[in-house]
Amino acid sequence: MIIYYNIVVNKKVPIGGIKLITKEQILSALKKVYDPELRRNVVDLGMVKNIEIEGDKVTVDINLTVKGCPLRDQIKNNAIKEISKIEGVSEVVVNIGAMTEEERQDLARRLKEEKKNLFENTRVIVVGSGKGGVGKSTVAVNLAVALSRLGFEVGLLDADILGSSVPRLLGIVGEKPYALDEHTVLPIERFGLKIISMGNFVDEDTPLIWRGPLLTGVIDQFFNEVLWGDLDYLVLDLPPGTGDIPLTVMQRLPEAKFVLVTTPQASASHVAGRIGHMAKKVNVEVIGIVENMSYFECPKCGERYNIFGEGETEKLAEALQTEVLARIPIVVKIRELSDEGIPPALDDTEEGAIYVELAEKIVEKVRPLRHEKEPLK
Repeated sequence: MIIYYNIVVNKKVPIGGIKLITKEQILSALKKVYDPELRRNVVDLGMVKNIEIEGDKVTVDINLTVKGCPLRDQIKNNAIKEISKIEGVSEVVVNIGAMTEEERQDLARRLKEEKKNLFENTRVIVVGSGKGGVGKSTVAVNLAVALSRLGFEVGLLDADILGSSVPRLLGIVGEKPYALDEHTVLPIERFGLKIISMGNFVDEDTPLIWRGPLLTGVIDQFFNEVLWGDLDYLVLDLPPGTGDIPLTVMQRLPEAKFVLVTTPQASASHVAGRIGHMAKKVNVEVIGIVENMSYFECPKCGERYNIFGEGETEKLAEALQTEVLARIPIVVKIRELSDEGIPPALDDTEEGAIYVELAEKIVEKVRPLRHEKEPLK
């Protein structure tokens, strides 16, 4: 049984009587209405199931992938808006229902047949660290948000399967990706990003006690079974260290570019060097280093304290033949916003500007394929 949601919009009948309205006009209007998750119009997705025209009144049935689709209001309002533009239409009724299981499977099959190889047209930025606790995931999340703010289509893949923190940093704890079938998953969308994380498939406090083969199998599924769509950048948050997943990712994505996150502390820098050298051994370019927790500036007196030392990151950059892309200070606001699931890079604040500047430097080094010859705005 399908439950429908009805919206009626009335407007004045044109002077001179009612103009004849055709189904072709309705379909043409609905081709401007997109499913935000699938990035296709509802006509091409086969969601338009019925069109009835009675004089100046138009009734349309649109079946979405699921009955409780969180974007149904946006889709039906857009449908009403576009149909109402047709001359002669004075009343629009949009009924929103849900596809049958057979229809969903057919849609999944068609989308998979059309799906391009993600890595043919997407620049992959791999963010890694030698050890945990240096703020790697915070950098990855805010870099992705900053790239999106610059106008690019961006995906964020959380490859830290056993220690995922991306859902909390983005405020999507408890949200579940939607699966069209057992091999076709739609990423979660937030802040202009497409996101996939193991943290959204299991309870946040549930430990995953998995060995290497299982972990790399999940990564393969994230690569091949998620409908990423057309991306300019895919930011990939690695687990810390030089284990199975970092090695697997770098071997399978030799065209990826590596960003190393560390702190100024000597012990952190030396450990970070290991994964940097691993990247070079498998021919993945290290495009730069982000020094996180670089310093603390007293908000009252303005004096700067190098709590974790200084100079080690420059030595590491020289050893890896790369550069220091950013120095991110210890700022209470960054921690507070991150705990609330609000990336600092969203806002035009001093904290947000740090990540936007980092994103701009990376874009200069690694231009998206469709923007390669365009100047950076």
